[in-house]
Amino acid sequence: MTALSAPALLAVLLGSIRAAAWLMICPPFSSKAIPAPVKALLSVAIALPLTPKLSGQVPDLTTGAVLTAAVEQVVAGVALGFLTSLVFAAIQAAGDLLDLLGGFSLAAAFDPMSQSTNSVFGRFYHMLATTLLLVSGGYQMVIRGFTSSYELLPIQGTLSLETLSELLTGGIAHMFVAALQIAGPIIAVLFCADVALGLLSRAAPALNVFALGFPVKILLTLVLAGTAVAVLPGVLDGTVDHAVRLMLKAAHG
Repeated sequence: MTALSAPALLAVLLGSIRAAAWLMICPPFSSKAIPAPVKALLSVAIALPLTPKLSGQVPDLTTGAVLTAAVEQVVAGVALGFLTSLVFAAIQAAGDLLDLLGGFSLAAAFDPMSQSTNSVFGRFYHMLATTLLLVSGGYQMVIRGFTSSYELLPIQGTLSLETLSELLTGGIAHMFVAALQIAGPIIAVLFCADVALGLLSRAAPALNVFALGFPVKILLTLVLAGTAVAVLPGVLDGTVDHAVRLMLKAAHG
């Protein structure tokens, strides 16, 4: 068995640090269902094939240089992971909008996976998008885009804060726009239902429209959201492509 040289070991270590920081934030790998040891092994598995390329990028074998490079890898991994998660958050945000306007926000419950309180359709859209991402192989494109960051952003390189701020601003705007595009048609129908119920209350004041409104809106939300699931695979393809392009732009600076 051939022993690894010191630069190769350092390359694997620094590459694994960036990958581990990215995996802790990027969906679907950030899920609590994936144990931390599995994420650690996966980060090593991502960095290990890149060792020949990364060996020429390692800093000097001094404590200060190694610590500085390690901190830079953590920052790079967290930034790339946050950009990726920001794009995928649009799908869950669309579900949250449906919960808010459809009356399902009252049924919010604690989610042990994300360690937060999620609504019904927000969690459903998130789980469905994660399933489609794994089944369709879209996660491979996300990993491939991340591994390309080692070429565009070497181990001794630093992220451009100006480019990162522009991408964050654009990513947040894209998240809201994508969420409205996904949930927009259903929101329009629910708005029309509210207008119809308001007119009905004026036409028949004795009718308890408040008690009638909740079942009607819940029924409309269930029917329309079920039909909207059919367009989710196409939305996910565009989301994966946008997430990969954001990572490459951030790494290229």
